[in-house]
Amino acid sequence: MSEISPVEVLKQVAQAVPPELYDNVIIVGSLAAGYQLLSPDFPVTVRTKDVDCILSPRIQAVRSATAIAEKLIRSGWSQDQEMFEGKPGDESTPVDALPFVRLYPPQKAEWFIELLTVPESEKQGGKQFERIEITSGPDSGHYGLPRFRFLSPATYRPIKTLFGIHCARPEMMALANMLEHPCIKPERMKGLIEGISIKRSNKDLGRVLAIARLSKEEDMQTWPNKWEEALKVCFPTSWRELAETTGSGIDELLASQSDLVEAHLTSVYGLLSSKPPTIEQLSISGRRLMQDAVLPLRARVSKPSS
Repeated sequence: MSEISPVEVLKQVAQAVPPELYDNVIIVGSLAAGYQLLSPDFPVTVRTKDVDCILSPRIQAVRSATAIAEKLIRSGWSQDQEMFEGKPGDESTPVDALPFVRLYPPQKAEWFIELLTVPESEKQGGKQFERIEITSGPDSGHYGLPRFRFLSPATYRPIKTLFGIHCARPEMMALANMLEHPCIKPERMKGLIEGISIKRSNKDLGRVLAIARLSKEEDMQTWPNKWEEALKVCFPTSWRELAETTGSGIDELLASQSDLVEAHLTSVYGLLSSKPPTIEQLSISGRRLMQDAVLPLRARVSKPSS
Protein backbone atom coordinates (compact mmCIF):
# COMPACT_ATOMS: atom_id res chain seq x y z
CA MET A 1 0.00 0.00 0.00
CA SER A 2 1.12 3.54 -0.70
CA GLU A 3 0.48 6.95 0.87
CA ILE A 4 -2.07 8.75 -1.29
CA SER A 5 -3.94 12.03 -1.03
CA PRO A 6 -7.73 11.57 -0.86
CA VAL A 7 -8.25 14.93 -2.55
CA GLU A 8 -5.89 14.21 -5.45
CA VAL A 9 -7.17 10.68 -6.04
CA LEU A 10 -10.84 11.69 -5.88
CA LYS A 11 -10.10 14.46 -8.36
CA GLN A 12 -8.43 11.99 -10.70
CA VAL A 13 -11.30 9.51 -10.41
CA ALA A 14 -13.84 12.25 -11.13
CA GLN A 15 -11.92 13.35 -14.21
CA ALA A 16 -11.96 9.77 -15.49
CA VAL A 17 -15.64 8.99 -14.84
CA PRO A 18 -18.27 10.16 -17.36
CA PRO A 19 -19.85 13.30 -15.82
CA GLU A 20 -23.37 12.02 -16.54
CA LEU A 21 -22.68 9.17 -14.10
CA TYR A 22 -21.44 11.28 -11.18
CA ASP A 23 -24.70 10.76 -9.28
CA ASN A 24 -24.29 6.98 -9.60
CA VAL A 25 -20.76 6.79 -8.12
CA ILE A 26 -20.21 6.62 -4.34
CA ILE A 27 -16.66 6.15 -3.01
CA VAL A 28 -16.29 4.09 0.18
CA GLY A 29 -13.39 2.97 2.36
CA SER A 30 -10.35 4.74 3.77
CA LEU A 31 -10.21 7.23 0.91
CA ALA A 32 -13.77 8.44 1.50
CA ALA A 33 -13.28 8.61 5.28
CA GLY A 34 -9.95 10.42 4.92
CA TYR A 35 -11.44 13.01 2.57
CA GLN A 36 -14.08 13.92 5.16
CA LEU A 37 -12.34 13.39 8.51
CA LEU A 38 -8.66 14.28 8.17
CA SER A 39 -7.91 17.89 9.03
CA PRO A 40 -6.50 20.00 6.18
CA ASP A 41 -4.05 21.40 8.75
CA PHE A 42 -2.41 17.96 8.99
CA PRO A 43 -0.72 15.99 6.17
CA VAL A 44 -3.84 14.59 4.51
CA THR A 45 -2.81 11.16 3.28
CA VAL A 46 -4.01 7.62 3.84
CA ARG A 47 -2.51 4.27 2.97
CA THR A 48 -4.65 2.21 0.64
CA LYS A 49 -4.38 0.29 -2.59
CA ASP A 50 -8.03 0.17 -3.68
CA VAL A 51 -10.56 2.87 -4.40
CA ASP A 52 -13.93 1.14 -3.98
CA CYS A 53 -16.69 2.66 -6.11
CA ILE A 54 -20.28 1.64 -5.35
CA LEU A 55 -22.58 2.02 -8.32
CA SER A 56 -26.10 2.89 -7.23
CA PRO A 57 -28.99 2.37 -7.81
CA ARG A 58 -28.56 -1.34 -8.55
CA ILE A 59 -30.99 -1.28 -11.46
CA GLN A 60 -28.53 0.97 -13.35
CA ALA A 61 -25.34 -0.60 -11.99
CA VAL A 62 -24.49 -2.83 -14.96
CA ARG A 63 -24.94 0.01 -17.43
CA SER A 64 -22.97 2.41 -15.24
CA ALA A 65 -20.15 -0.09 -14.62
CA THR A 66 -19.83 -0.85 -18.31
CA ALA A 67 -19.77 2.82 -19.29
CA ILE A 68 -17.20 3.69 -16.63
CA ALA A 69 -14.92 0.73 -17.44
CA GLU A 70 -15.08 1.39 -21.18
CA LYS A 71 -14.21 5.08 -20.73
CA LEU A 72 -11.34 4.33 -18.35
CA ILE A 73 -9.85 1.73 -20.68
CA ARG A 74 -10.07 4.11 -23.64
CA SER A 75 -8.20 6.65 -21.47
CA GLY A 76 -5.36 4.24 -20.80
CA TRP A 77 -6.49 2.57 -17.58
CA SER A 78 -5.72 -1.15 -17.47
CA GLN A 79 -6.52 -4.38 -15.65
CA ASP A 80 -3.58 -6.14 -14.00
CA GLN A 81 -4.44 -9.74 -14.88
CA GLU A 82 -1.25 -11.15 -13.39
CA MET A 83 -1.97 -9.63 -10.00
CA PHE A 84 -5.63 -10.58 -9.97
CA GLU A 85 -5.22 -14.16 -11.19
CA GLY A 86 -7.22 -14.92 -14.24
CA LYS A 87 -8.31 -13.45 -17.53
CA PRO A 88 -11.73 -12.09 -18.43
CA GLY A 89 -14.35 -14.74 -19.02
CA ASP A 90 -16.92 -15.20 -21.75
CA GLU A 91 -20.62 -15.99 -21.89
CA SER A 92 -19.95 -19.57 -20.76
CA THR A 93 -18.03 -18.56 -17.61
CA PRO A 94 -20.13 -18.86 -14.42
CA VAL A 95 -20.79 -15.39 -13.05
CA ASP A 96 -19.22 -16.18 -9.68
CA ALA A 97 -16.00 -17.25 -11.44
CA LEU A 98 -15.53 -13.97 -13.32
CA PRO A 99 -12.74 -11.53 -12.32
CA PHE A 100 -13.69 -8.21 -10.76
CA VAL A 101 -13.23 -4.89 -12.55
CA ARG A 102 -10.01 -3.48 -11.03
CA LEU A 103 -8.39 -0.82 -13.17
CA TYR A 104 -5.10 1.03 -12.68
CA PRO A 105 -4.66 4.62 -13.89
CA PRO A 106 -2.37 5.27 -16.89
CA GLN A 107 0.61 6.42 -14.82
CA LYS A 108 0.73 2.96 -13.12
CA ALA A 109 -0.01 4.23 -9.63
CA GLU A 110 0.00 1.79 -6.74
CA TRP A 111 -3.77 2.04 -6.37
CA PHE A 112 -6.68 0.89 -8.50
CA ILE A 113 -10.41 1.44 -8.89
CA GLU A 114 -12.70 -1.46 -8.01
CA LEU A 115 -16.38 -1.43 -9.03
CA LEU A 116 -19.10 -2.75 -6.68
CA THR A 117 -22.85 -2.46 -6.35
CA VAL A 118 -25.66 -2.92 -3.84
CA PRO A 119 -27.95 -5.95 -3.43
CA GLU A 120 -31.18 -6.53 -5.27
CA SER A 121 -33.14 -6.64 -2.00
CA GLU A 122 -32.59 -6.76 1.75
CA LYS A 123 -33.10 -10.53 1.64
CA GLN A 124 -29.90 -11.16 -0.32
CA GLY A 125 -27.32 -13.00 1.73
CA GLY A 126 -23.55 -13.00 1.32
CA LYS A 127 -21.79 -11.96 -1.87
CA GLN A 128 -23.49 -12.19 -5.27
CA PHE A 129 -22.55 -10.95 -8.74
CA GLU A 130 -23.83 -9.14 -11.78
CA ARG A 131 -22.28 -9.93 -15.18
CA ILE A 132 -20.88 -7.10 -17.27
CA GLU A 133 -19.16 -7.21 -20.65
CA ILE A 134 -16.30 -4.90 -21.61
CA THR A 135 -15.69 -4.65 -25.34
CA SER A 136 -12.78 -2.18 -25.42
CA GLY A 137 -9.05 -2.92 -25.43
CA PRO A 138 -6.95 -5.97 -24.62
CA ASP A 139 -8.89 -6.56 -21.38
CA SER A 140 -12.20 -7.05 -23.18
CA GLY A 141 -14.47 -9.84 -21.99
CA HIS A 142 -16.86 -10.70 -19.19
CA TYR A 143 -16.37 -9.48 -15.60
CA GLY A 144 -18.19 -9.84 -12.31
CA LEU A 145 -19.70 -6.88 -10.48
CA PRO A 146 -19.93 -7.95 -6.81
CA ARG A 147 -22.81 -6.92 -4.64
CA PHE A 148 -22.79 -7.23 -0.85
CA ARG A 149 -25.86 -7.24 1.37
CA PHE A 150 -24.60 -4.68 3.85
CA LEU A 151 -23.24 -2.14 1.37
CA SER A 152 -26.66 -0.47 1.19
CA PRO A 153 -26.23 1.85 4.21
CA ALA A 154 -23.07 3.26 2.59
CA THR A 155 -25.28 4.65 -0.20
CA TYR A 156 -27.63 6.42 2.22
CA ARG A 157 -27.46 10.21 1.74
CA PRO A 158 -23.86 10.32 0.48
CA ILE A 159 -21.80 13.51 0.54
CA LYS A 160 -21.09 15.24 -2.76
CA THR A 161 -17.39 16.01 -3.14
CA LEU A 162 -15.87 19.13 -4.64
CA PHE A 163 -15.39 17.11 -7.83
CA GLY A 164 -18.98 15.96 -8.44
CA ILE A 165 -18.76 12.32 -7.41
CA HIS A 166 -19.94 11.27 -3.95
CA CYS A 167 -18.42 9.77 -0.80
CA ALA A 168 -20.24 7.60 1.70
CA ARG A 169 -20.78 9.27 5.06
CA PRO A 170 -18.30 8.12 7.72
CA GLU A 171 -21.05 6.99 10.09
CA MET A 172 -22.71 4.98 7.31
CA MET A 173 -19.44 3.23 6.44
CA ALA A 174 -19.06 2.40 10.13
CA LEU A 175 -22.59 0.99 10.21
CA ALA A 176 -22.07 -1.06 7.04
CA ASN A 177 -18.88 -2.61 8.41
CA MET A 178 -20.47 -3.43 11.76
CA LEU A 179 -23.42 -5.10 10.05
CA GLU A 180 -21.08 -7.11 7.81
CA HIS A 181 -19.11 -8.35 10.84
CA PRO A 182 -21.42 -9.19 13.76
CA CYS A 183 -18.60 -11.42 15.03
CA ILE A 184 -14.91 -11.97 14.35
CA LYS A 185 -14.80 -14.40 11.43
CA PRO A 186 -11.78 -16.64 10.80
CA GLU A 187 -11.20 -15.72 7.13
CA ARG A 188 -7.90 -13.95 6.57
CA MET A 189 -6.73 -11.55 3.87
CA LYS A 190 -4.26 -12.73 1.25
CA GLY A 191 -1.90 -9.78 1.62
CA LEU A 192 0.39 -9.48 4.63
CA ILE A 193 1.02 -6.46 6.88
CA GLU A 194 4.40 -6.64 8.59
CA GLY A 195 4.41 -10.34 7.74
CA ILE A 196 1.04 -10.94 9.43
CA SER A 197 -2.07 -12.33 7.74
CA ILE A 198 -4.94 -10.23 9.09
CA LYS A 199 -8.49 -11.42 9.66
CA ARG A 200 -10.84 -9.64 7.28
CA SER A 201 -13.17 -8.84 10.18
CA ASN A 202 -10.35 -7.17 12.10
CA LYS A 203 -9.46 -5.02 9.09
CA ASP A 204 -13.02 -3.82 8.55
CA LEU A 205 -13.85 -3.37 12.23
CA GLY A 206 -10.50 -1.64 12.68
CA ARG A 207 -11.68 0.92 10.15
CA VAL A 208 -14.79 1.45 12.29
CA LEU A 209 -12.56 2.24 15.27
CA ALA A 210 -10.44 4.55 13.08
CA ILE A 211 -13.55 6.44 11.96
CA ALA A 212 -14.62 6.74 15.60
CA ARG A 213 -11.19 8.04 16.57
CA LEU A 214 -11.31 10.77 13.91
CA SER A 215 -14.92 11.78 14.63
CA LYS A 216 -16.02 14.50 17.02
CA GLU A 217 -17.95 13.45 20.13
CA GLU A 218 -20.87 15.75 19.32
CA ASP A 219 -21.13 14.24 15.84
CA MET A 220 -21.00 10.67 17.13
CA GLN A 221 -23.88 11.36 19.48
CA THR A 222 -26.09 12.04 16.42
CA TRP A 223 -25.28 8.67 14.86
CA PRO A 224 -27.97 6.55 16.59
CA ASN A 225 -30.74 8.58 14.98
CA LYS A 226 -29.01 8.56 11.58
CA TRP A 227 -28.35 4.82 11.79
CA GLU A 228 -31.97 4.10 12.65
CA GLU A 229 -33.14 6.13 9.64
CA ALA A 230 -30.76 4.31 7.30
CA LEU A 231 -31.65 0.87 8.65
CA LYS A 232 -35.36 1.51 8.13
CA VAL A 233 -34.76 2.55 4.52
CA CYS A 234 -32.27 -0.19 3.61
CA PHE A 235 -33.78 -3.07 5.60
CA PRO A 236 -37.48 -2.26 6.02
CA THR A 237 -38.49 -5.69 7.38
CA SER A 238 -35.39 -6.60 9.39
CA TRP A 239 -34.07 -3.24 10.58
CA ARG A 240 -34.98 -3.74 14.23
CA GLU A 241 -33.20 -7.07 14.55
CA LEU A 242 -30.12 -5.65 12.83
CA ALA A 243 -30.11 -2.58 15.08
CA GLU A 244 -30.32 -4.70 18.21
CA THR A 245 -27.13 -6.58 17.28
CA THR A 246 -25.22 -3.68 15.71
CA GLY A 247 -21.74 -3.46 17.19
CA SER A 248 -21.60 -7.03 18.49
CA GLY A 249 -18.40 -7.51 16.46
CA ILE A 250 -16.92 -4.41 18.12
CA ASP A 251 -17.78 -5.88 21.53
CA GLU A 252 -15.89 -9.04 20.57
CA LEU A 253 -12.97 -7.08 19.14
CA LEU A 254 -12.51 -4.98 22.28
CA ALA A 255 -12.56 -8.13 24.41
CA SER A 256 -9.78 -9.87 22.43
CA GLN A 257 -6.27 -8.45 22.67
CA SER A 258 -5.00 -10.50 19.71
CA ASP A 259 -7.81 -9.27 17.46
CA LEU A 260 -7.39 -5.70 18.69
CA VAL A 261 -3.69 -5.86 17.81
CA GLU A 262 -4.60 -6.82 14.23
CA ALA A 263 -7.24 -4.07 14.02
CA HIS A 264 -4.69 -1.55 15.29
CA LEU A 265 -2.12 -2.69 12.74
CA THR A 266 -4.50 -2.25 9.81
CA SER A 267 -5.59 1.17 11.12
CA VAL A 268 -2.08 2.60 11.42
CA TYR A 269 -1.26 1.19 7.99
CA GLY A 270 -4.48 2.63 6.57
CA LEU A 271 -6.77 5.47 7.58
CA LEU A 272 -4.70 6.48 10.62
CA SER A 273 -1.30 6.37 8.93
CA SER A 274 -0.95 10.15 9.34
CA LYS A 275 -1.98 10.06 13.01
CA PRO A 276 -1.07 6.62 14.37
CA PRO A 277 -2.58 5.96 17.83
CA THR A 278 -1.47 3.42 20.40
CA ILE A 279 -3.47 0.23 20.85
CA GLU A 280 -4.90 1.62 24.09
CA GLN A 281 -5.94 4.86 22.39
CA LEU A 282 -7.72 2.90 19.65
CA SER A 283 -9.43 0.79 22.29
CA ILE A 284 -10.62 3.95 24.05
CA SER A 285 -12.10 5.14 20.73
CA GLY A 286 -13.93 1.83 20.46
CA ARG A 287 -15.37 2.14 23.95
CA ARG A 288 -16.46 5.71 23.18
CA LEU A 289 -18.16 4.47 20.01
CA MET A 290 -20.08 1.88 22.02
CA GLN A 291 -21.06 4.38 24.72
CA ASP A 292 -22.01 7.33 22.50
CA ALA A 293 -23.55 5.59 19.48
CA VAL A 294 -24.00 1.82 19.53
CA LEU A 295 -25.61 1.35 22.94
CA PRO A 296 -27.98 4.33 22.42
CA LEU A 297 -29.05 2.79 19.09
CA ARG A 298 -29.80 -0.51 20.75
CA ALA A 299 -31.74 1.29 23.49
CA ARG A 300 -33.78 3.22 20.93
CA VAL A 301 -35.02 0.13 19.16
CA SER A 302 -35.18 -2.45 21.93
CA LYS A 303 -38.62 -3.96 22.33
CA PRO A 304 -40.37 -3.17 25.61
CA SER A 305 -40.44 -6.13 27.96
CA SER A 306 -43.79 -7.80 28.33
